[in-house]
Amino acid sequence: MSNQNTKRNVGLVVLLIIIIAATAGGYSYYANIGNTNTTQSMTETTSTATSNEAVSILGAGATFPAPLIQKWTVEYNTLYPWITINYNPIGSGGGIQQITQKTVDFGASDAPLSDAQLQNATGLTLMPETLGGVAIAYNLQPYGIANTTVIKFTGDVLAGIYMGRITQWNDPAIQALNPNLQLPKATITAVHRSDGSGTTYAFTDYLSAVNSDWKSTVGRSTSVAWPVDKTATGIGAKGNAGVAGTVANTPGSIGYVDVIYAAGKSLGIGAVKNAAGNFVVPSLQTIANAAASATGTPDPKDLRLHIVNAAGDQSYPIATYTYILLYKEMSNQPSMTKSKAEALAKFLWWAIHDGQKYAPDLIYAPLPQNIVSADEQLLTSLTYQGQALITR
Repeated sequence: MSNQNTKRNVGLVVLLIIIIAATAGGYSYYANIGNTNTTQSMTETTSTATSNEAVSILGAGATFPAPLIQKWTVEYNTLYPWITINYNPIGSGGGIQQITQKTVDFGASDAPLSDAQLQNATGLTLMPETLGGVAIAYNLQPYGIANTTVIKFTGDVLAGIYMGRITQWNDPAIQALNPNLQLPKATITAVHRSDGSGTTYAFTDYLSAVNSDWKSTVGRSTSVAWPVDKTATGIGAKGNAGVAGTVANTPGSIGYVDVIYAAGKSLGIGAVKNAAGNFVVPSLQTIANAAASATGTPDPKDLRLHIVNAAGDQSYPIATYTYILLYKEMSNQPSMTKSKAEALAKFLWWAIHDGQKYAPDLIYAPLPQNIVSADEQLLTSLTYQGQALITR
């Protein structure tokens, strides 16, 4: 039996234990987290380095995909020990800033760059690297509600919480969605990102799509003016890990984080009402459903995609692609050598093919084949001093 299968079998045993221990009648997210029919349809392509020259590559950006990117860097270094790839999860805003200033070799962002951002960095392009879901996480264990119990939310309720209008867990708007739960009369502490964040972009993109008041007063961005801060019930934290940790340490709190961060802290994970009117929890399958429904036909020349509030009975509504940022003509970066450019291009080629097999264990959905094909076209267009870095 392979190590991969062993890990999965161990994971299923752990999940079974959690399910058995769950509160009677409670819908357990953790029972669903590893249950997916998602298949990998991408071509298995093995990249090989053109030389054994020692190369060190530096990337920075989104915390959302950091567990997967860091897994990739370790696995790739095992294959090619002379290639070292370091990734610094500083947030999407920081990643965009550093790749724009050309102080890193690649950036990462969960937010698709705006026209203005692309114009400010001539030659910068982006490619989807994986899919994830923004979980609504909460901590009500001190009030007798197990974190295996799934609470239902709508976009309007979430907007109300983060606008400071819904401040108690037993507010009628939340209680009406969860009639079988006795929610506590406890203050809601709304935790949000304090740094520029693609996770914030995805969350506010969703709220803007479903709540007109949020759209007109707050909007969507990697960083917004949080109305809840004015009511003194909001707390900012840096990174997905910071938000998850703050929720774990704050009774009665709620936050938005990538699924793996919520699962890692054993936080409650909510079911969010989707466009079809169903309450759906984030899982590999429901995230993949959103992508399949909303991606459309990707344009390799512009791979900025929005998949929040996607159609489909079982589409998770706060799903998002996350992106690698790099320059098409890599010699435009002062520190870039031909060897480094070749190594980076081939690493990214490996990531969208062989690297996708590592995504499910970290609760990311593998890229759909049409996105892989679009990424391939983008990668074959990368050049160093006018010469293609990848040929097929």
